[in-house]
Amino acid sequence: MAELRYFACGDTTHELSALFAGRVRGRRAFPAGVFLYDNGAGARVLFDTGYRTGPWPRGIAATAYRALVPPRVEPHEGAAEQLAAAGVAPDSITHVVLSHLHPDHVGGLVDFPAARVVLKEETARAASSPHPSHGVLGALLPERFPPRDALVLDSGAFRPTAVGGRTLLAHDLLGDGMYLVLDLPGHAPGHLGALVESRSLLAGDAAWGGDLTHSRVRLRRPLRALNHDWESHLETQRTLEEVAAAGTAVVYSHDIDVPARLW
Repeated sequence: MAELRYFACGDTTHELSALFAGRVRGRRAFPAGVFLYDNGAGARVLFDTGYRTGPWPRGIAATAYRALVPPRVEPHEGAAEQLAAAGVAPDSITHVVLSHLHPDHVGGLVDFPAARVVLKEETARAASSPHPSHGVLGALLPERFPPRDALVLDSGAFRPTAVGGRTLLAHDLLGDGMYLVLDLPGHAPGHLGALVESRSLLAGDAAWGGDLTHSRVRLRRPLRALNHDWESHLETQRTLEEVAAAGTAVVYSHDIDVPARLW
């Protein structure tokens, strides 16, 4: 039987009023969410990999990131460690879909060398010339990234697909329509999401959280500048709000209180 499971692989904590102007207040931990889809027939697809465990890399860029976006991850909270504890061998993961290359999404990738990495062409280009303004830091990427056997999706790999009354660009990863990789532009170069069995839409960092999409226009200007394309980011959020209103469950990587088993 197919299933979709969730793991919080570390987190970072911020004061909401420092992120959003207006009346949004309170200190909040933002989990680094990782999602495992097991189709029950041999495919195991991991969406993102959370923070890396172990010593934090040295260097100016890595130190600056740690100061601005302080990560917290315990050794047992790594994606591979949590999967193993749940009875899933890390080397049984067949694919890792990377929404983008920020450290809280790509950090644990080194623990899944047997999986085929899936990313968009723009993401691969960003890896070849990392730029701190987009949160892509060479010191925090795995060595020899992307792997030679990575599935790099160009624009021709996506087809228009109706989702919740809207048309999204999708790539059928497994060839059976059960796992559609979605083009959700704006937050980072080549930002991706996934529609799993038409039941759950994994939205990555298309918003800080499902309960914070209404606050998008109040995001403080310095943080807006960290998005690759702010206008595309806003349009993606509006689209996902409509998809959610039409009945599709939309889950963001930094949502809180996500159940360990979505279904």
